[in-house]
Amino acid sequence: MTLKIYGIGTSRAARPLWTALELGVPFEHIAMPYAGGATRTPEFLAINPNGHIPAVVDERPEGSVTVWESMACALYIARVHGQPDGQSITPATPREEAEALRWSFWTVTELESDALTVLMHRMAMPAELRKPELADRAESRLKVPLAVLEAHLQAQHAKGEAYLAANRFTVADVCVASVASWIRPAACLLAQYPAVSSWLHGCVERDAHKQARGMK
Repeated sequence: MTLKIYGIGTSRAARPLWTALELGVPFEHIAMPYAGGATRTPEFLAINPNGHIPAVVDERPEGSVTVWESMACALYIARVHGQPDGQSITPATPREEAEALRWSFWTVTELESDALTVLMHRMAMPAELRKPELADRAESRLKVPLAVLEAHLQAQHAKGEAYLAANRFTVADVCVASVASWIRPAACLLAQYPAVSSWLHGCVERDAHKQARGMK
């Protein structure tokens, strides 16, 4: 079997790369930037007709499986290539599975757009192209989902669990932290949510995350 992950670590491909690295799953990294037309070749469009990274191709005995959409790629790798043993990042119970699903989808709908705006207009874009007013409005909107995440983490702590789905780091944390990390340029905003800030720091300092982000 061969697991192939298309993309680079400074893109949403960081999510499946991070997941595979946390699991220690062997994979082939096919470096593919999102700029310059690499994702628009006939060869790549045959894998993902949307022309976006990441994409995952899992060559299995029963046939090839193709996955796109970064959250789906991460969740697939955790479920299919991980062990639900209560020790790895793979959900081990129906509750953990539900948490991974709901927080991953929540992140896409409630967090990602405004988090990306903060990243781009506070840090990533050239200074002359940034529009601080867009970042200001995004940060204001982010107060609502960040309060939801803060309340959940506080409830987790109250029952002795340090992470989103369990008392261990799981793929739920991979999916949410990979987006929440984009908010870090808004340090004053994050400081208002101490449970989120502490949890996020622990997630992004993991070796697998650093390794994934460095894959070019």
